[in-house]
Amino acid sequence: MRRHLRRHIAVLLILPALAGGWAIRGLVPDDGPKLFAQVLQIVNSHAIQGLSQDVMYERAARGFVDRLDDRYAELYSAEELATFSREQLRAAYGGLGMQIEDQQGMITVTRVFPNTPAERGGVRAGDRVVAVNGESTRGLRIQEVSGRLIGEAGTTVEATFSRAGVSEPITGTFKRAVVHVPAVPYAVVLDGGVGYLPLQSFNETSSNDVRKAVRELQAKGATSLVLDVRGNGGGSLEEALLISNLFLPAGQELARVEYRDRKADVYTARNTTISTDLPMVVLTDSYSASASEIVAGALQDHDRALVLGTSSFGKGLVQQIYPLNGGWALKLTTGKWFTPSGRSIQLDRDDDGLPMHTDTTARPEFRSDGGRVVYGGGGITPDLTVPLDTMDTAERELARVMGQLYLAIYEQALTVKDAAAPDFTVKAEWRDAVYTRLQAGEVALTREQYDAAHPLVDRMLEQRVAALAFGDSAAFRRMAPQDAHIRAAVELLREGRTQQELFAIADRRNATVKSD
Repeated sequence: MRRHLRRHIAVLLILPALAGGWAIRGLVPDDGPKLFAQVLQIVNSHAIQGLSQDVMYERAARGFVDRLDDRYAELYSAEELATFSREQLRAAYGGLGMQIEDQQGMITVTRVFPNTPAERGGVRAGDRVVAVNGESTRGLRIQEVSGRLIGEAGTTVEATFSRAGVSEPITGTFKRAVVHVPAVPYAVVLDGGVGYLPLQSFNETSSNDVRKAVRELQAKGATSLVLDVRGNGGGSLEEALLISNLFLPAGQELARVEYRDRKADVYTARNTTISTDLPMVVLTDSYSASASEIVAGALQDHDRALVLGTSSFGKGLVQQIYPLNGGWALKLTTGKWFTPSGRSIQLDRDDDGLPMHTDTTARPEFRSDGGRVVYGGGGITPDLTVPLDTMDTAERELARVMGQLYLAIYEQALTVKDAAAPDFTVKAEWRDAVYTRLQAGEVALTREQYDAAHPLVDRMLEQRVAALAFGDSAAFRRMAPQDAHIRAAVELLREGRTQQELFAIADRRNATVKSD
């Protein structure tokens, strides 16, 4: 009896497996559309989790897009598309006119721009955004807080701030306005007639800002130029082409986009040049991306500028948005940017975002207009590589708590900025106060560890106090001698008076490095 029962149980266990296997073999179609239709039908009829057909189609479409070998491909619903458009076209939306940073989870105002709703509403640097429209910002990312603050110009938003020394939160209602933040915050002439111009973004006025800054520098006696795109992650590609055009004669190629399914788009310079002979250095680093790389690549390929610093990021893909039914849209990578010499800007990366090929010696060689070797393989490789100054052991130890240190220094700088003279030096009591703030925050750092890294603390204090008290331009002048890239660029431009002399000096230095 028990043997008979066991035999029936075994049959019951085996039959579903056999039936399932037989059913699968019978349902496999000869082509993809039938496979998809039959899977959809079976899931719709038999899956234990009931789903509407709309939801199943949406999930199938999202899954298909996710499986493409395209990290930038995305399927947007109507609501997601509206959010994407707002973030990408932020200049067309209104804001309060303040710069915010995430400082250890606290969304902190670090700068208030003049003649803006924030300034008129009494917002100060150091204020912390604790609520927007009555909803707490606790736990929100900086992008989420920013998204709540911006909106259509003319609409209102309620923001609540906490302020050091004020016991109660401060709440105000602000009318959003279009705020123009210059792409070039300042431009200065350094010793030896070296004009320095930091290009921090590619927005709708970047080319005009650069043109104006270069003319002002020349009027002040600049005989050479440093264009700094370090940390500039890109933006308007049209503005990148216009900025390249400022330094190149009409007719020269600026960049091209190559597609799989159509003829390449080739962009050339027009008659808007402001300077074709001013000796020029472009500074890049691993955060220079996209539009920054288009500018650096064009100027390097045409021997118009010497690129100095470290290799750029390598973002050279073109995305296009295709509208779909029901307000949906598909973003898809459709092309690649190439420099005039034919170098692909795109640097292939793994799933963690790390470069797949790090051996720079194996990169393919291309030629500039003058026959100089320029390297492909993704990103823009500098003509003269200058590594940044490295931290010593004590500074690396302190870097473990850099987030808390940054916040403590910012708070200390706010308390001393009004009493600081233009030629101030960092005082020991300022440094002591920073350590006290760290201890109050229960940061695991001994006094010995802190004191061993005091040069780093002093540099950070000097920069932050100078910026808050006297502005970014004054802070730059004080800190420039401590910047390895700027030091190298200024030294180069003092030694070489023409663009060709700059290239010759760089060649000699590169040859010396190889021989060592």
